[in-house]
Order: sequence, then C-alpha cells, then structure tokens
Amino acid sequence: MSGVWVILEARDSRIGRISWEAVAAGQQLSAMLGQPVYGVVLGANTESLAAEAATRSLGRVLRVEHPLLENYTSDGYTHALEQLFRVEEPAYVVFPHTYQVRDFAPALAARLGQTLIGDVTSIAAGPAFTRQLMQGRLTGTYRHNGSGTCFLSVQSGAIRADAMESEAASIETFVPTLEATQIRTRPSAPFRASAQTVDLGSASLIVSVGRGIKGAENLPLVQELATVLGAELAASRPICDNGWLPMERQVGSSGQTVAPKVYIAVGISGAIQHLVGMKGSQCIVAINKDPEAPIFEVADYGIVGDLFDVVPALAAAVKASKQQG
Repeated sequence: MSGVWVILEARDSRIGRISWEAVAAGQQLSAMLGQPVYGVVLGANTESLAAEAATRSLGRVLRVEHPLLENYTSDGYTHALEQLFRVEEPAYVVFPHTYQVRDFAPALAARLGQTLIGDVTSIAAGPAFTRQLMQGRLTGTYRHNGSGTCFLSVQSGAIRADAMESEAASIETFVPTLEATQIRTRPSAPFRASAQTVDLGSASLIVSVGRGIKGAENLPLVQELATVLGAELAASRPICDNGWLPMERQVGSSGQTVAPKVYIAVGISGAIQHLVGMKGSQCIVAINKDPEAPIFEVADYGIVGDLFDVVPALAAAVKASKQQG
C-alpha cells in the first residue's frame, strides 16, 4: 500500500479552502512518509476542478467521473471511491472535515474494513494524529496500527492552506461502475449551516469581541477598530446569544472555525469552546484586564488593560499611522 490520497470537495464549481487545508495536511504526511501525494475530484464534469487541483504539488490528480456523480449522494461517492481504492490501495486517505464527508466517509472506511480518524487538528511524526474530545477540554493522539488504509479528516482551520506547495500535476481519469439502483437517496441541495453574509473562515484579519464589552451599546468601540484595520468583526458565543451580533459572526465550537493571519481577542476570557474555533490563527493578540485570563495562554501578544482604554488608543494609533503614509 502506498501514497497519500486527498479527496477534494467542490462548492459552487470551485475547490473550497478547507480542501486546500486537507492538501496541506496530505503534503505533511507525504514528507513524513516519503510517499507521493495525489488529489481526487468527483463528479460528472470535473475538467475545471481537476485543472485547478493540478496547480498544486500533487503527484497526479484523479478525476472520478460518472453521470451518477453529477450531484452528491452518499451511495454514489461511497461506491465510486471504494472501487478506486480497491484498485489503488492507498496508504492514507485525507478528507476535509465537512458535513458531506461526515455523511459518507465513515461508510467508505467501513466498507474497506477500516475506521475513520475524524476531525484531526494536527499531525506529528509517526505519524500520530491529534483530535479534540469533549469540546476541546481533552485531546487524544491516535496511530494507525492496522495493515489497511488509514482514513482521516482534517478540522477546518487546523492546518493552514498557505502551507501548501504549488507545482503542476498530471491528470488522469477513473470511471467507476455505477448503476442507478445503487443510489438509494435522492440528490438534494448541498447542506448549508446558515445563510451567511460573511465567511469568517476566509478572513485574514479578525477583531473578536467577548462579554467584556458589557453591553450592545459599546460594540461601536470595537467595530471602529475593526474598520480602521480592514478586519472582520467576530464574537464569542455570549455576544451572539444575547443578539448583539448575528450568529454568523460567532467563533467557537458552536460557531465558525477560523485561521486568520491576525486574531485580536477583545474582552474574551478564553473559554475552551471559543479557543477551539480560533487557535489555528497565525498570530493571536489578547486584550483583557484580567492577567489570569486563559486567553493569554494561547496569545502571542497580550495587553493587560481595560478594553475601554486600550481599544480607542489602538484605533487612534492605526488612524495616525495611515495618515502619516
């Protein structure tokens, strides 16, 4: 068995950010194991998706093509990938941890006599895979000791897509044998958690506010900082639960998972439910008047002070810097 295979998921005819993060994870595994890494796209007309994937450093890109794969179904994807993997016998298969993957990947792994290591947050030498338990209160490390394929899915924001290597790859086509009677479910529209007007997962700079803001009337203070920085405004759960900001701006285990270049946490104590949604940030800046707040344990830079003094001063400093040129 050989090779690391990455399943790429498309949305609106483009490969999504979380799939590129899965590619970066596959490239990490490839470097550890000294084995090639390949990409897989599924559908009925995947020429453009394959061409997009082929710009990355993948040994080859496989187009799994069939008319019955035009729309996603768990049965169609499971049958098609089972046939591919029985032929290719990969050592590792990496999925982005999406709703779609959660639907079909466990069944695919079971068909091949394996289990799925889901929601992986990091990969270490061995290889060893870390995932969170009990909403991030605990972590567990897993190793694949069996003789078959190791299946794993990578949590959104856990491995940065900008760590991905880029180099042209060859494209091949695999046509599975599928019958309409094998598809037991009727295709429907892709699952969407909510109708969002902002995708925090794609933001490079985020200013996030917590219960330290005290009241909705004080939110413009933080909004001004976000505006002068050109950042997206986000929040911890209490802010959204109170209706001060829409739920689509919530970061955490029950909100969005983000991995911006800079994450500024304003008045956020650092509950584990929030940390699991933003700890993949490249640089974390914490502003909190409590020097013992857990947020400082993960922060790269910490400002111990009252946000009502610190935030206006920061906003003024950014404005002054822009005016100077």
